[in-house]
Amino acid sequence: MPRNQSTAYAVPAPAARKIFSRTGGTPRGPITRLMSPSDLGQYLKPFVFLDMVDAPSSITASDNLHPHSGIATVTVLTEGNLRFDMGKWGAGRLDHGGVEWMRAGSGIWHGGEYRPDTAPHFKGFQLWVALPAALEASEPEWQFIESKDMPAVGSARLIVGSYQGKMSPVRAFDGLNYLLVTLAPGEAWTYETPAGHDVGWLSLSHGSLLGDGRYDAGELLAFDRSDAAIPLLAGPEGATFVLGSAVPHPHDLVLGYYSIHTSEEALKAGEARIAEVRHLYM
Repeated sequence: MPRNQSTAYAVPAPAARKIFSRTGGTPRGPITRLMSPSDLGQYLKPFVFLDMVDAPSSITASDNLHPHSGIATVTVLTEGNLRFDMGKWGAGRLDHGGVEWMRAGSGIWHGGEYRPDTAPHFKGFQLWVALPAALEASEPEWQFIESKDMPAVGSARLIVGSYQGKMSPVRAFDGLNYLLVTLAPGEAWTYETPAGHDVGWLSLSHGSLLGDGRYDAGELLAFDRSDAAIPLLAGPEGATFVLGSAVPHPHDLVLGYYSIHTSEEALKAGEARIAEVRHLYM
């Protein structure tokens, strides 16, 4: 469905990778819920949850302590900056191209690791990834990696995974890629999907992309199940977006309030561990 498609840029031929679903999500104040385990997360697993946050940096003054188990969270900013401080896990600045990777594993509480830095406003994404069965009861782990230490692959920062001979320093599991891409106006870029990464999606933070239609900031595009390449073309404003691809998660999602596991037994163990360690974070 073309929407105000620009005639100043040539539109590429339709990609072999088709769009399965397109959504603008559900706005909830400064947070837009683009994907959750009860909707697109079922199709895109191991990617199960995605929020886009567009907020004043002062929002981080609220600690919002809460638990997780069975998942990893990935936080990237597309605009602005925040200061992070998690003691032994690291301290520094998170801005465009950096990452927070938090593997909840057997159970952890978090909230309050960020405070305002120099920017009064920030924009970014928080992603939840369902862990493989072998890792869902692992010891929790945090990584904060500043943008200067993240590998670039052409127009992309490689946030998680390996691509085009580069490897992210994030200690994730195999079969998972996550990139932050920034394209100039009219710039063409193709994601050469790794073999077996049949799950694929992207979400726009700024600008637009042109294809068989126009796709704008705030949208999430879920692609069909295939490991074909994904050719993209930035619109007249340029484009900034995150893109994920992965080998499909082979398990049904067993859901708790803040947890996702591969079985009822694993969920019970995760929720018990959350209750057990709560006092360590209060």
